[in-house]
Amino acid sequence: MEKFKFYCPTEIIFGKDSELSTASLIKKYNGHNVLIVYGGGSVKRSGLLDKICQQLSNDNLSYMTLGGVQPNPVVRFVNDAVKKAHQANIDFVLAIGGGSVIDTAKAIAHGLKYPQNDIWDIWTKKITLTNTTPMGSIVTLAAAGSETSDSAVLTNEQTGQKRGLSTPFNRPCFAIMNPQLTYSAPNYQKACGIADILMHTLERYFAKEQHNYLTDYIAEGLLKDVMLQGKTMLEEPTNYIAHSEIMYAGSLSHNDITGLGRTKDFSVHKFGHELSAKFDATHGASLTTMWASWARYIYKQDIKRFCHLGKVLFNITGENEQVALETIKEVEKFFASLGLPTSISQLVGKKLTDEDIVYLSNMCTDNKTKTIGNFVPLNYDDVYAIFQLANH
Repeated sequence: MEKFKFYCPTEIIFGKDSELSTASLIKKYNGHNVLIVYGGGSVKRSGLLDKICQQLSNDNLSYMTLGGVQPNPVVRFVNDAVKKAHQANIDFVLAIGGGSVIDTAKAIAHGLKYPQNDIWDIWTKKITLTNTTPMGSIVTLAAAGSETSDSAVLTNEQTGQKRGLSTPFNRPCFAIMNPQLTYSAPNYQKACGIADILMHTLERYFAKEQHNYLTDYIAEGLLKDVMLQGKTMLEEPTNYIAHSEIMYAGSLSHNDITGLGRTKDFSVHKFGHELSAKFDATHGASLTTMWASWARYIYKQDIKRFCHLGKVLFNITGENEQVALETIKEVEKFFASLGLPTSISQLVGKKLTDEDIVYLSNMCTDNKTKTIGNFVPLNYDDVYAIFQLANH
């Protein structure tokens, strides 16, 4: 196992009725004037937003609400939110939603410390982030794991760039996780969440470092559990056990514990980010679109690793190219069984032109100036070839 640093200070409050502790937690982290951020309105229709607002009022906390976060959150929304929050003297940001809402809340929290600057300057590291505003989350969709992760993703709608920012300042103060709050999410969104959880783990599982057994066992256990419980969650929309397993796995998959002692790859995430930025595709679906094509392009780098995964997940025996390819096919079939795309045409409704693929490949590699990934570093030609493989 390679040396590592692990820092995950987020306080997790998990279980039924855990949202009832929201006001006391905000006070614990010195919040007085709260910005509540949410998405398309489901938290209003469910009554959750009113419930939280009433709770804050009862505890003499001031608040303002801001809805409208979209699935691929954008810079303009964050910049506008920062201005409003700064004028209102907000000192705590509360996200109620899934990964996009939580990422947006993180960005707003950062922006409040730099109210005169464009948030994109922080995202592109023109400004060094040295502080942030306290923030917390109430999770309503098990997917991105943003509630305990050090990362957040924004799209610059002017340039078409979708970029992640990793920093310890992205760790929320607390994460309230009541599995019952995820019951009402549409099955497609739940399926995309399952894919994102699996991919966060697979992107750490395939690494150059060897003999990292404990981290492997944690990752493999999570993958097996999510594949089993995910099916149950989709078939039984109020199954508490299945929803709780998936919710907890979402956090573990992206708080770094499934990758300790090795480097992250995240090349498939890079492919997915560019697809979702250009076509406004759901994040999890963009990942299932690209994973198998990436795997078929690079599997010879570590045939043994792919074969071992096949044995763990699908009881496939053997250790050769055929077994590695069979493993890739089985993962692809699992994604398809969730109703998720495994090709670009399934994701966006058409095959892409060569011009589209050139554009995406340039965006992935910053116009041929960078490689992506660590397990197998990919240059522009590799990226172009993988997009071509997926373009069916």
